Amino acid sequence: MHALPPTRRDALALTAAGVLTACHPSTAPSPPAAANAASGAPPPPSNTATPPTAPAADPPARAAPTGPMPVGFVGHGAPTLALDPIKGAELTAWGARWPTLRGVLVVSAHWEAAPTRLGATETLPLIYDFRGFPKALYAVTYPAPGAPWLADRVETLLGPQSVTRAPGRGLDHGAWVPLKWLLPRANVPVLSVSLPSDDPQALFSMGRRLAPLRDEGVLILGSGNVTHNLRQVSFRGDPPPPAWASEFDAWLTEVVAAGDLDALMTWRQRAPAPQINHPSVEHFSPLLVAAGAAWGGGGRPTVAWPVTGWEYGSLSRRCLQLG
Repeated sequence: MHALPPTRRDALALTAAGVLTACHPSTAPSPPAAANAASGAPPPPSNTATPPTAPAADPPARAAPTGPMPVGFVGHGAPTLALDPIKGAELTAWGARWPTLRGVLVVSAHWEAAPTRLGATETLPLIYDFRGFPKALYAVTYPAPGAPWLADRVETLLGPQSVTRAPGRGLDHGAWVPLKWLLPRANVPVLSVSLPSDDPQALFSMGRRLAPLRDEGVLILGSGNVTHNLRQVSFRGDPPPPAWASEFDAWLTEVVAAGDLDALMTWRQRAPAPQINHPSVEHFSPLLVAAGAAWGGGGRPTVAWPVTGWEYGSLSRRCLQLG
């Protein structure tokens, strides 16, 4: 289930271009300071520092919840999204449409660990799990409150015997980069949960068991990418996506719109060019957890695509909201 590392030549090229996420998800939490030292990045600031700058205009007042919270999947792309106000504005507009949230449960592509692990339940320094990026990126903070009550609830829903705690693990960039824009005030409690498997049925089942959280004011958010092959990204201008990427992206939209769960569960056999789009599957896996949370309770959720488009040629920015 682990990502296959790029060759040394690929890694150097991607790092120099500033998009390598050093994104081989860790099976165990690394202390943020150690992770940053290993990457050669400057020491991160404490999360007690000044929160990230909010958009110039305050987002609209949020509606009171009138039913289950939606489920989301965000294409988090490169870490530099955290410094991009144009792309970030699209996420802020999406998040502003959500009702008032009690908490957010994030399933990030950058945390694979079995059995299921729950991250910190207090505000800790962020994990800057990448290298070769502008210094400003290592100064970003996102001091969201912890959610100990949510950790207890997730443990109950998934079964205490199948869940462990990782109290020293802060938010990785698959969580804090999109949340910086989705909820820029950083005032909603956030809990991260690991991907315990790469089996589609197991991930869907995990989402289904977590679905009751939606009735308790919790947004379940998967964070990954619809297409993700760092060896195929382009840094020359703004090229159109290659056919293997655009066809995969189109296939997914059709499958989700039709509610074809059989196709979604067998995506590695039925989607176009799955091995090119996902040499490793961790960036697609969070979408399967989100699908389980949306469809697992019965009925057919509404489908919306709040953000679409491409970056670096073949990375889809597509985001999904269900329900």
